[in-house]
Amino acid sequence: MATKIRLQRFGKKGRPFYHVVVADSRAPRDGKFIERLGSYNPNTNPATVELHFDKALNWLNNGAQPTDTCRSILSHQGVLYKKHLEGGIKKGALTTEQAEAKFATWQKEKDSQIESKKSALTRSKEEAKKLALAAETKKKAEIAAAIVAKNTPPAEEPETTSVSEENASEQEATPATE
Repeated sequence: MATKIRLQRFGKKGRPFYHVVVADSRAPRDGKFIERLGSYNPNTNPATVELHFDKALNWLNNGAQPTDTCRSILSHQGVLYKKHLEGGIKKGALTTEQAEAKFATWQKEKDSQIESKKSALTRSKEEAKKLALAAETKKKAEIAAAIVAKNTPPAEEPETTSVSEENASEQEATPATE
């Protein structure tokens, strides 16, 4: 029996959620499966993957073939790298301690990358909130200024026009000395 590691779709329209399962290659996508290995939620940023690492590694070692998407998920979680290191141990290229050390350093780097992405996303959300708050404050100030301008009584214009008429008549009366 040919087994595949693939995704089984759940969730509503436009909001997919997947289970990572081991199934017979002839079974339908959302049909009968042998074992559930974990879940994959692409709706979050970064995508959330929960995977039973040892079960997935065991199925890969027993010959289950992952689909393209599952291959990238398994690679992202380090299952394929762990299988690669175990192959090196079997061939004698690495010792168990060296393989564990390599995998531990890889895992630390991967965790730091994920944490940096999460922190960058939270920083950008906070900056967007600050910009929105500043724009809202500016808009409120403009509205308040418009209300104050509308509610203030108009200044007395006749006095200012009479003063300007007197200045104009005085300029006409004095001859220019050029």
